[in-house]
Amino acid sequence: MSSSEHRAAETIQNGLGFERPLLEMEQKIAELERLAQSTHLDLAGEIKALQERLRRQTAEVYGSLTPWEKVNVARHADRPLTSDYVQNMCDDFVELHGDRVFGDDRAMVTGLATMGDLRFMLVGHRKGKTVKDRLACNFGCAHPEGYRKALQKMKLAERMNLPIVTLINTPGAYPGIGAEERGQAAAIATNILEMFGLRVPILSIVIGEGGSGGALGIGVGDRVGILEHSYYSVISPEGCAAILWKSGDKAPDAAEALKLTSGELLKHGLVDAVIEEPLGGAHRDPAGTYVRVRNQIETWINELRGYEVDELLDRRYAKFRGMGLPLASPIEVG
Repeated sequence: MSSSEHRAAETIQNGLGFERPLLEMEQKIAELERLAQSTHLDLAGEIKALQERLRRQTAEVYGSLTPWEKVNVARHADRPLTSDYVQNMCDDFVELHGDRVFGDDRAMVTGLATMGDLRFMLVGHRKGKTVKDRLACNFGCAHPEGYRKALQKMKLAERMNLPIVTLINTPGAYPGIGAEERGQAAAIATNILEMFGLRVPILSIVIGEGGSGGALGIGVGDRVGILEHSYYSVISPEGCAAILWKSGDKAPDAAEALKLTSGELLKHGLVDAVIEEPLGGAHRDPAGTYVRVRNQIETWINELRGYEVDELLDRRYAKFRGMGLPLASPIEVG
């Protein structure tokens, strides 16, 4: 088996169930391209036809994803992480460490970033790529020192008169005993309170998972965006299923009930914009995704610079104060 075929086979093995026909078609295209190169056969027509068929089928599959399937896309192993955005979207980045109290939480990355003429403070959840890194980052589940670090750096941005950009990608804050002993809930609550008063523009974008208070701890923004196949929810589908149905098998039902997809969030006014992903999701075209996120950040920063500080704060407060009102219908319990 050639290296290209081996990579394609690995992709099929690591892919999502509903992606399997697409991945098999990609493998077939790779095989034809390899055959054309090694034998000099003219297979351009066959390859082009398969590529067009793949494009149509990808659009069909990704245009009809269920909420649970979207959750799995948001968790895809190849989906770009905060570290990828830092490396590929920012022209320069200087990481800042520590919370000056306990330590440096690797699950939260903070630093001074530059994109073209724009300078801002970047704060984001870090999941890690290798098994070792993921363990060190607790799979993106930050400890209280991570949220304290984030707040310190955001206050530094305020003193430097720099906008703040947060990239959200976490299943939730770390739930361990040690984190609770060091004040997990208080750290998140303090961040939420303090972010309402920061006198600089704040942008928050959900790039993958947006789970519970772990996401909201860096999610109070003048503009809140979400990538098309990300989710943002008060609880993970598995956690919701365990509480309501006492069974993890009900996670797909929970995902449907939670209304956690980008379209539902936009419809209910919980996000300001859905950033469209390239065809087939961000994991199929990371470069195209970086461009779209960068353009959205530039647009929002330039827009928010037009507001006086007091008006900015008033609008930020009113934005969150008005969420969920009026209720479309009373909640039924039964």
